Amino acid sequence: MMETRLETPSDSLKGLSHGYPSLVVGLVNNMPDAALEATERQFRSLLLAASGELSIYLRIFSIPDPRRSEVGREYVRQRCLTIDALWTGRLDGLIVTGTEPRAQHFPDEPYWPSMTRLIEWAGANTISTVWSCLAAHAAVYHLDRIERRPFDQKLFGVFECAKSGEHAIVRDAPSGWWVPHSRHNGLTEEELLAGGYSVLSRSPEVGSDIFVKEGDSLAVFVQGHPEYETDTLLREYRRDVRRFVAGEREIYPEIPQGYFDPETAARFDELRAEIVGKRHHQTLVTFPSTEGHLSFNWRQSAVRLYSNWLSYLFAQKYPDKSMKKSSAAAAPQAA
Repeated sequence: MMETRLETPSDSLKGLSHGYPSLVVGLVNNMPDAALEATERQFRSLLLAASGELSIYLRIFSIPDPRRSEVGREYVRQRCLTIDALWTGRLDGLIVTGTEPRAQHFPDEPYWPSMTRLIEWAGANTISTVWSCLAAHAAVYHLDRIERRPFDQKLFGVFECAKSGEHAIVRDAPSGWWVPHSRHNGLTEEELLAGGYSVLSRSPEVGSDIFVKEGDSLAVFVQGHPEYETDTLLREYRRDVRRFVAGEREIYPEIPQGYFDPETAARFDELRAEIVGKRHHQTLVTFPSTEGHLSFNWRQSAVRLYSNWLSYLFAQKYPDKSMKKSSAAAAPQAA
């Protein structure tokens, strides 16, 4: 499973059966153990939805992390290539995820030497790299020493962002779209602009959403999580509630903004009052049902973003060919 072709069961020779050109895309999955499998599934699904008739080979990598549990290390052994497999080759495109920060400053993170080498390698050996969420912060810091800045409270929920620039990455995008965000830190737009970055979308709540920097390889920075599935924010919220109950965090988490309908939000507020009232006498938490009550209004824009990214890779790799697009990729529909 370290290198697979994106395909559907009903179209196992998708693209290749017609001799259609292909792309090789890498995913460096640095997520914590509990999110490794879900993150791979999310990006695999999103790339498949965005690929149209284009055949894509996906290679999965992971940076060595001594903090992983045995379960996490086994997943990496079974599903991922070692990061050393990157250094002697090239990829058309690369996606790099972040991981939960353990240190206040990036250079103090145990993975930092491998991450800085990866940032340098990607700039010289890919057509384009997508730096996702905390990986975006790491790449911007290494490239231009722009520091992430902590928020007063976690930015958590689904936010409407407005298109603020023109680029192939946001071609044919509407004037605004929704995107999940889940982070404790951000990058100021003023510093990004001064550093030569172009901001393509923003909102008052999240600041810069998507931004790029041109170079030998196009660097695309995505502070949000367009790859998230319907229940990803819910699972994160439940995790943080359990951490509060277990005494691993002092402050009860805020519910994700713009995600629950009013009825569901009210039920979670009632649960909060119950848990806070008897925190030290409770070990199990029964969460309200959310079936049919969660927002999933970002899928269409997510597919469009990655369809544009794949089109950019294709145009750069095969400048004399026109990329065929299936109706799903050309006009993505919300799932």
